[in-house]
Amino acid sequence: MVVAPDERSAREPKYYVVKRHLLELIGTLPPGSLVPTERLLTTQLATSRTTVRQALSELVGEGRLVRRQGSGTYVAEPKVSWPLEMTSFTEQASASGHSASTELLDASREKASDEVALRLGLKVGAAVHRIERLRLVDETPMAVETSHLSALAFPGLAKHLRQSESLYQVLRNQYGVVPVTAEETIETAAASPREAELLHTDTGSPMLVLSRHSFASDGTPVEWVQSWYRGDRYRFVTRLTTR
Repeated sequence: MVVAPDERSAREPKYYVVKRHLLELIGTLPPGSLVPTERLLTTQLATSRTTVRQALSELVGEGRLVRRQGSGTYVAEPKVSWPLEMTSFTEQASASGHSASTELLDASREKASDEVALRLGLKVGAAVHRIERLRLVDETPMAVETSHLSALAFPGLAKHLRQSESLYQVLRNQYGVVPVTAEETIETAAASPREAELLHTDTGSPMLVLSRHSFASDGTPVEWVQSWYRGDRYRFVTRLTTR
């Protein structure tokens, strides 16, 4: 049975009707355009302010709109497409036509937790490097990344990283190790105050969390890394082929 448009609208939640209206409006405006205020939308669409606020919040969470404190709500810039490939961050950025840079936030040694030990094939409590970095693309913060690597396998890693922005380059040039395979998962989470501050977003805003477990050619674990990306600014692209 075909549902008539008016019947379909009647069955949709009120906020979704408002959301569809806003999507149509966004499609006619260039990035950076100011959208009508909650009060004006409430009047124009003859609905409640709560309904309008819910629709706006969803569009902000999806990255279609952006709020600026004390200024208003604007049409967001298009999301940056980021390829998922077995290459370094710098190489990925260059291949996509972007410039990349890295800020080393922390480089320390710690005892391996149960999860880190399992991922790196170590005993619980073994010494590991914990490397935290801020990744930037075109000088804009893109991701907060925390890597764990065996301290025994990579002595002096922190010193070398302070002289080079690319971890993969250091592994290759200083230790003769090249990650060739990886298992990667993508999950969603809310930004903590620290991540929000580093990535210039709001605490609790949606994040994409990538966890990568990489291995050398002989199957030895090399790195366990988690990267936090703003969910409203990035989308990930990969190519799938049949075997």
